[in-house]
Amino acid sequence: MSAPLRLGVLGPTTAWEAGGRELRLPGPRHRELLVRLAVARGAVVPVAVLVEDLWDAAGPDDERGRTAAVRTFVAALRRALEPDRPTRAPARVLRTQGAGYALHLPGRALDATAFEEDVAAARGLAPAGAQERLAAALATWRGPALADVAGRPWAAGEATRLEELRRGALERLAAARVDAGAPGAAVPDLEAHVRAHPHREEGWRLLALALYRDGRQGDALATLRRARAVLADDLGLDPSPALARLERDVLLHEAGGPTPADGAAAAWDRTAAAYGLAVGPASRARLRATGELLRVLATTGGPGLVAARRERSALVDAAEATGDALLLARLVGEHDVPALWTRPDDPGQAQRLVVLAERALADLGPGAPPALRGRLLATVAVETRGAGGSVAARGAEAAREAEALARGLGDPGLLVHALTGSHLHAFGRAGLARRRAEVGAELVRVSARHDLVAHEVLGHLVLLQARCALGDVARADAAAASADDLGVRSEAPLVGVFTRWYRAVRASLVGEPADVVEALAREASSATPADAMPGVVAGLLPMAVLGARVRGGDPGLDPDGWADLDPGPYGPWLRPWALLATGRRREAARALARTPDPLPGHLLEAQWALAGEAALVLGDARTAARAREALAPAAGEVAGAGSGMLAVGPVDDLLRRLDAAR
Repeated sequence: MSAPLRLGVLGPTTAWEAGGRELRLPGPRHRELLVRLAVARGAVVPVAVLVEDLWDAAGPDDERGRTAAVRTFVAALRRALEPDRPTRAPARVLRTQGAGYALHLPGRALDATAFEEDVAAARGLAPAGAQERLAAALATWRGPALADVAGRPWAAGEATRLEELRRGALERLAAARVDAGAPGAAVPDLEAHVRAHPHREEGWRLLALALYRDGRQGDALATLRRARAVLADDLGLDPSPALARLERDVLLHEAGGPTPADGAAAAWDRTAAAYGLAVGPASRARLRATGELLRVLATTGGPGLVAARRERSALVDAAEATGDALLLARLVGEHDVPALWTRPDDPGQAQRLVVLAERALADLGPGAPPALRGRLLATVAVETRGAGGSVAARGAEAAREAEALARGLGDPGLLVHALTGSHLHAFGRAGLARRRAEVGAELVRVSARHDLVAHEVLGHLVLLQARCALGDVARADAAAASADDLGVRSEAPLVGVFTRWYRAVRASLVGEPADVVEALAREASSATPADAMPGVVAGLLPMAVLGARVRGGDPGLDPDGWADLDPGPYGPWLRPWALLATGRRREAARALARTPDPLPGHLLEAQWALAGEAALVLGDARTAARAREALAPAAGEVAGAGSGMLAVGPVDDLLRRLDAAR
């Protein structure tokens, strides 16, 4: 097998062939490049970014040489990773894509991915099953996360995140052992854990509980008192309510017995086992049930969303293989998961779903059940989001047809799905915030009336974004609070991603300094699961940082603060500013002149505003006129704020300055 079966970054960087033989990787800089691509999780990393990340600084004189070095490293890595690849055959693992490289690994080939999936899969299992899954997950670790790139700024956030997941998994494994009746087995690992991480109260709580249930009440009390002393001496804190409650329960001999979670997990295992016996593995009923489960899984958080996206493709493949057109149509159309962002996370999958939905509409014809036809149309609308030209026109038309069918049928579930598509196609030009606010308000009304909680959350987030665009902070605050509240009650953690970004937008809207806005944006970015939400994350942080600085009037200072960030799909609008920041005004003017019209999406106004601001700096009358014409319908709005993630500034102010410059 030419491609490695596995790549390890949870410890020293290591690659293994299918049979388990370790591949010989080149030198330290090659390994660093490999890890940089691995943490991108399949996303393209531009060569310029790799140069900046592999070397602390590069001046104009040595930039070309370092670019050549990156290409040399890539060639050596390809030979190491695919030793049997024929000469001139295209690389399958480390691929060239556009102006950069991407690492393509199948499924669980990256140990960090396999670890995260196993940890996520352990949720909801009975203690015995959770023990097995978590132990397997933790066994993949061979040392510190990203060990070969420790200390590199670009690796710090990912290494911290993985180490935090590891600590949480260790605590969950200990809890599973305690609940499974083997508390003594949990004690040694927990002792080491609290020594290494003395400020993690959950570690102390689990150690004391394990000791108590192992018949060591005195040791349990001593552990709780040690925890109290450490927290007081190091942090000046009292024990949490959970620790205080456990101390009371230990003293009263009441710290024992199964929890409600144990009962739920056991019920899940028994039900799943019974279903497996009753329903054949290839049955249509199982495929439909899997589709229902994937709809729920997609709202459970980062790993759940990643798994749902992956397994949806597998499910559609399986349905297509049955030759049952009606079954395939249902599985394509019934995945009515709320979608907020206009750039899909997996464009290839989105295109395929549109093809399948359109084919089903044609095959089933006018005799198709109206509700199924509406769901297929809504799928076309949702999956064509962010497109331009005739594709966007078809998506908007499909959303209108789906809405009309839903209203005629009185089907609230279909209506909120159709309204999702309508919202995603209300970004075709600037100045549509009020239309999106109307859609958001209807989503909230319909969803609240019919207990469609996931789409009610979506409605509040749509309102949040629209109110930001209109500069209405009070109503945006109310929408954020409602979304957060519903997100907590419905166990939908991804809601917090959007409300955390809102803090940065709000700071901009109320006039906070650019450095405050930027700090909030960076904080939100670090907490956003890039692997689960690549369509949202790609290029978002540099757009947010530049927007804050442009509004603050000083985007050219400290170029390293944003110019080295991955621009994602927004490179044409960021590049002129990156060149200006390094004093290359002539190159910046050429880059600005080549800036295309943005595609429909949440950042359309932000892209036009950045182009218009750059045109004012560089004296580009043609681009200034284009930006002025595009932004005119958004008079009274705040450019970029319709994303709920960033803001560039009031459109009216920019229009006045563009007019004055003519």
